[in-house]
Amino acid sequence: MKTNQNLGRISCMLCALAAACLVVLLAPTRAQAQADIHFSQFYETSILRNPALTGVFSDDYKLGAYYRSQWSSISNPFVTTLISAESHVQFNESSNDFFSFGILGFSDKAGSIDEKITTFYPAINYNKSINPENNTFLSVGFTGGYEQYSFDPSKTTFNNQYIGGKFDPANPSLENLPNAKMSLWDLGAGINYNTSRGENNKTTYVIGFSAYHFTQPKFSYYQTNSITQNMRLNANGAISNSITDLLSVQLQTNYAIQGTYHEAMVGGLVSYVTSTQGLSNVLVLTLGAFYRVGDAFIPVVKVGYQKLSFGVSYDINVSTLKEASNMQGGMEVTLFYTGNFSDKGLAKKTVCPKF
Repeated sequence: MKTNQNLGRISCMLCALAAACLVVLLAPTRAQAQADIHFSQFYETSILRNPALTGVFSDDYKLGAYYRSQWSSISNPFVTTLISAESHVQFNESSNDFFSFGILGFSDKAGSIDEKITTFYPAINYNKSINPENNTFLSVGFTGGYEQYSFDPSKTTFNNQYIGGKFDPANPSLENLPNAKMSLWDLGAGINYNTSRGENNKTTYVIGFSAYHFTQPKFSYYQTNSITQNMRLNANGAISNSITDLLSVQLQTNYAIQGTYHEAMVGGLVSYVTSTQGLSNVLVLTLGAFYRVGDAFIPVVKVGYQKLSFGVSYDINVSTLKEASNMQGGMEVTLFYTGNFSDKGLAKKTVCPKF
């Protein structure tokens, strides 16, 4: 009876979230701003993808660093650096529930006028145990972020400064430039459900929904009230299966919609344990590929040794820009470290697909 009640609650919560997303999609909106930045190794940026994924991993804590460089073949590259930290603690000794928390910050620099985005996102997440035997959890997470956008006015150029086809910075631009910085506060929330099935729980399923920019703040250097930041809706899903003790397969998908922009990602990773000489000498090789629909094909290579993992991916551009970019998109490099607070770690843990 308890299981049926829990499943009923889960269904109601998922239906309520879906209904809320539908209301947002159909609601009238004002003029809105551009889409958020994106990552090819999207499965590594849980706080930006769904705050309910914060802290959903096997070890006690996870530290990460991220670097992305894009469009260097066309113009000044878009360069993004990111750092993150996540952890979780048991709610109490008699419960299988967990409280997760994390923090993420990134800096993005793009274009000839050095437009920069600097963000800071703390996140909290409550993981409710539904069925401990199958590692079944329902997680609800929240994040509240600070964002600052800026550019360098000294690097701007205008038609009035060109005479006879030559640029002269001494010529007045005759432009009334706005404040070179704007700041805004963000609010996001999400829900995620994960469970394991099969012999020894070898197959794990994950599905979640999230939304960001609930407050839809003003998004204009001129402080124009009619221009706001788009709300972003996100859906995530994954399936992981341990075929043998040495070989596992993981499928990942993600869909995001923000104003008139939308992005669909799909792909998978295959991991092979090449060395099992004790837990302190585990070496894992992971190969995979993803497809950003209509934009890029993305091969991925990842190497894990002990608690450290290093991943590299490259966007092979297949969009309408492929001729101008010579099919060169962006490179991403990730570095993550996971660990435990003690030799045994926490007695009970949340579970997600193994990376």
